[in-house]
Amino acid sequence: MICASAEEFAAALPRHGAVAGLDLGTKTIGVAVSDGLRSVSTPLETIRRVKFTADAAALLAIVAKRDIQGLVLGLPLNMDGTEGPRAQSTRAFARNLERLTQIPIAFWDERLSTVAAERALLEADTTRKRRSEVIDHVAAGIILQGMLDRLAFLKG
Repeated sequence: MICASAEEFAAALPRHGAVAGLDLGTKTIGVAVSDGLRSVSTPLETIRRVKFTADAAALLAIVAKRDIQGLVLGLPLNMDGTEGPRAQSTRAFARNLERLTQIPIAFWDERLSTVAAERALLEADTTRKRRSEVIDHVAAGIILQGMLDRLAFLKG
C-alpha cells in the first residue's frame, strides 16, 4: 500500500515495530532501520543494484529478517519542489515493490539528505574511501529519521 502522506503512513502502521528507510540511487540502495519504538534511525547497509527483481529480493529479505512494518523511500525532488525523472523512477520502484509486499510504503522529501550525510561524515573525520562506502545508508538514515520525527510529532 503506497501512502500519500505521513499521516496516512502512520495510520497504516501497527502500533509498534521497526520501519526501514531507503535511499534509492541508480547504482545502490542505502538502507536504514529504526528501533521497534520508532524513535531512532540506524544506517544498516548499502545494496548494490542489479535489476529490480534482485534488488527487491534483497530488500524483502531485510524486511523479513528484521520484521519491518513499513518502508520510507527518499523522494528526490528538485530544489523547487517539482518531480523530475529521478522522482518518477522512485515512484515506479515503489509501485513495483507494492506488488510484492503488504507493508505500507511512504515517501519522504530527501532534498539535501546526501549533503547532510556527507557533512556528518566529514565532521566525524571519515576517510574519503569510507565515506563512499557508507554515504548511501547514512543518507537513508537521515531520510528515515525525518519520517520518524514526523511520526512522533503526529502522535502528539
